[in-house]
Order: sequence, then structure tokens, then C-alpha cells
Amino acid sequence: MAEIQNITVLGATGTIGVNTLDVVARHPDRFRVVALTGNTQIDRLFEQCVTFQPAFAVVLDADGAEQLQQKISGAGMETEVLSGIEALERVSSLPEVDTVMAAIVGAAGLRPALAAARAGKRILLANKETLVMSGGIFMQTVQQSGAELLPIDSEHNAIFQALPRDFAGDLRAVGVRRILLTASGGPFRTRPLDELPHVTPQQACAHPNWVMGRKISVDSASMMNKGLEVIEARWLFNASAEEIEVMIHPQSVIHSMVEYLDGSVLAQMGTPDMRTPIAYALGFPTRIEAGVSPLDFYKAGPLNFEPPDLNRFPCLNLAYQALRHGGTAPAILNAANEIAVAAFLEQRISFTDIPVMIEHALEGVASRGVSGLEAVLEADLLAREAATLWMLQHRPARSLSGH
Repeated sequence: MAEIQNITVLGATGTIGVNTLDVVARHPDRFRVVALTGNTQIDRLFEQCVTFQPAFAVVLDADGAEQLQQKISGAGMETEVLSGIEALERVSSLPEVDTVMAAIVGAAGLRPALAAARAGKRILLANKETLVMSGGIFMQTVQQSGAELLPIDSEHNAIFQALPRDFAGDLRAVGVRRILLTASGGPFRTRPLDELPHVTPQQACAHPNWVMGRKISVDSASMMNKGLEVIEARWLFNASAEEIEVMIHPQSVIHSMVEYLDGSVLAQMGTPDMRTPIAYALGFPTRIEAGVSPLDFYKAGPLNFEPPDLNRFPCLNLAYQALRHGGTAPAILNAANEIAVAAFLEQRISFTDIPVMIEHALEGVASRGVSGLEAVLEADLLAREAATLWMLQHRPARSLSGH
């Protein structure tokens, strides 16, 4: 019998959180949920509390927490409801918690993930912005505290599986030539370029292979998601920009690959389902049932590969530029992208405005060395202001929907 893991799920109501709880529910003898956190989906968070009976539930917004408290009290449950960023940090570092699923989308997930790292937890990292914004700080904290870091992004999880178990941060020492990050190309991979300024949020969120949240779906359509993953891979695997190559693979059967110096290439394959990397990390180093349908090689069809077109996907190029520049440039990139994607989803800018806003922020906000978390948060704030100002100057009086 495996020892029971006590788990905090940050971002429980999002796609990763829901899939995590699905896997957890399949193994009641292995996992116990101590804390769940959410943002705006109060009804879903309450339903999860009813099912898993956590000791704590956290909502970032105080009004949302009050709504949840009323539901919890009405159901006669003992779950303690908390609110605010400090509460997120608290449930990420509780002494009784062994494992933290860090699945809050965006910059909001940075501080609780860092709290888990400082507390020496096993961190299942689905929040790529943590490493994009503060990779050096986060990895140093993990090393100093003795925390264990397991990647949840399907691509980084695949790389982790394809690397030798004794990998200790030196790719050359284990014979690796390069990392190959696969990307589906999203819903606009073959759409004529002259149509991209007119695509809708609904079209951008219609990913051909994966079920994801709206923000991540737009990032996938622009390939900023892959750009952020490049920066994330730099920190997870101590790789240079030149050692990380992005490859379009429309079928999403191969989730990523590692190429070795002897010419061997190890690929991790599977059905496109986030429960696979989640279950791998939850059970590590053993493998556990995830509820995922087996990969049917006969129905998978031919596997195709192509280089990314940077004219079609300028966000990917911007991410590589930010990585090479270093310092706070990745934090500026991420913050401007969050503002741009939110504006696109609200139909205040066009899809092709997204990279323009990001490039404006990268050019307008000076990148500095990362001396501490304060420098990262300052860069994040300045980038958001720069991106918002660009939007107000270029789309001042209307939304693209005509409202």
C-alpha cells in the first residue's frame, strides 16, 4: 500500500484542476484533498468541496469567498473558507500537505507556487508563468528548500519522461543534443494569413485536439503558449534557446522528444488527454491509472511534422527574443500577453493586434536584471500599463464587436 498523499489543488475549478481531481477520485486509497482553491466558478468549487470534503477552500475575491461560505454553511460542512493571496500561500505551505498542484492560470499563480517551493513541497507545476516570470528565483528556491518539481504541461512532462532518471541539470552530461517541443499549430495553422485579423474569440478557442481554458486556447492559437513553454523548458532542463526547438505536429500524438548525441530520439506518445501527465506526476515514480483511452495506432493515421511559420506565429519569435534577452524581459512578455489576450477575448482588439501589443511592451519597458521578486513584479506592472496604454491609443472608442 502506498502512503497517502495530502494534496492542495491550486486552481481546482480550471481544466487542470478538474482533471487532477478526476485522477484523485480514482485512487481514494492514495490521495486526500486538504485544500481546494478557485476564482470565479463558485458553484463548481462548492460541488468539489462536497465531493472531497477539504479542510480548506480558498477564493481569491472576498465576495466570492462569502458566497462559498454561505453554501458551505448551508450544507453543514466543516470546510474553512478563506480569501486572498495570503490564503493561497497558506494552503500551499501547510505542514500536513505533501503535494501542491499549481494550476492557477497566469501571474496570479506565482506567489502560491513560490510559497510551496519555500516549504519544500512536491510541486506539480502546471502554471508556466511561474517559470516564465521568475525562473531563476523559483529554481533556486526549489534547490535550497529541497522541494521536488514535476512538470505538468504535456510537453515538459514528456521531456521529463524521455530524460534519464539521473538527469541533474546538465543535458550534455546525459548525452542530450536538443529538446524538441511539439506543437499542434492550433486552429489557425492553415488559415489564410489575410483572414487572421478577422478571426473571433470563439474560433481561437476551438482547439483541434485539446480541451483547455479560454486564455490558454488563445495562446495556443497564437503559439505564445509554445513560446512560454520554450522559456519554461529553459529553466526546467537548464537548456539554452539553441537547445530547444519547436516543431509543428498537428496530430498531438507525440507530446515532445529528446534527441541524444548518438542520434537516438526518444518520444513520449499518448492520447491527447491531460490526465496522463497529471497521473504520471501524482504517482511518480510509479505509474497509476488515469482513466485515459489507450492510443489507437491504427486510427492515429500518419504523423506529420513541419517547422513553425514565424510570419504566421510572431508571438513564438517574440518569446525566443525575450528568452535570449533575459532579465525581466520574459516577465514583460508574459504580462503584455495576458493584457492582450484578455482584450481580444473581450473583442477590444483583433487577433493580430496581440503580438503588436506585446512587441510594444517589450520595446517600451526596459528589461533589468532579476535581483528579486520585487523586480519581477515591477516589470509585470509596467508591462501591463504599457500594453493597456497601447490599446487605449489604438482602440479608444469601440470594441471590434461594434459595441
